[in-house]
Amino acid sequence: MVDASREPGRETDPKAVCLVSGGMDSAVTLAEAGARGFETYALSFDYGQRARAELDCARAVARSLRASDHRIVRLDLSALGGSALTDDIEVPKGRTPAEISSGVPPTYVPARNTVFLSVALGWAETLGARDLFLGVNAIDYSGYPDCRPEFLAAFEALASTATAQGAESGARFRVQAPLLELSKREIVLRAEELGIDLGLTLSCYDPIETDPIESGPISCGACDACLLRLRGFREAQRSDPLPYADEPATSPRRH
Repeated sequence: MVDASREPGRETDPKAVCLVSGGMDSAVTLAEAGARGFETYALSFDYGQRARAELDCARAVARSLRASDHRIVRLDLSALGGSALTDDIEVPKGRTPAEISSGVPPTYVPARNTVFLSVALGWAETLGARDLFLGVNAIDYSGYPDCRPEFLAAFEALASTATAQGAESGARFRVQAPLLELSKREIVLRAEELGIDLGLTLSCYDPIETDPIESGPISCGACDACLLRLRGFREAQRSDPLPYADEPATSPRRH
């Protein structure tokens, strides 16, 4: 994707709308947008997810990384069903890397990134922004069809034809995914370079939600998201600051 902050004729600090879920990848993406010279606007969704703590993490991340504004949009995708993240469907645990990368998992929320990017596009148009950032990753691909480069390119084409600014003035919108070709190890190290407190994030699909004031959520340590995150920390030779309920023996030890 093109770095729009370097385009001739653009304002000094162009605006960007960044999807912020509360997870590690979206936190690094938000920080990356700021590091590239964008004034960042964080967008999160209360979409009926079972892991309510991720919204608290999204608020903490947006505040820590000094987003100019942070909006949480209520959009109840649980009304449509079809995902372990919104419905009473079991979250897979303890899967091997081969199993994680094979097929679409039950944690896929149907068309979620399409819906979220569409809302982000609407906000971008009202802000005069041309760039949308999201933290999808194709290297540690876990079966999500809306995390692929083909999807991002297709949405870019849609964005420039589905908006008033695109139709009237030929405005071109860009979907930027700075983590697309990074491994989880590289994402952990990039977070360190950017000075991000990953203790504010939550990647787990099935966390144990405790008192957020006292201790915050405890990650399960066995779902796909936890296993990928822990592998990234292990390969980066770093310790994950989050607490885990069921941490694999091969994961990094915290001191």
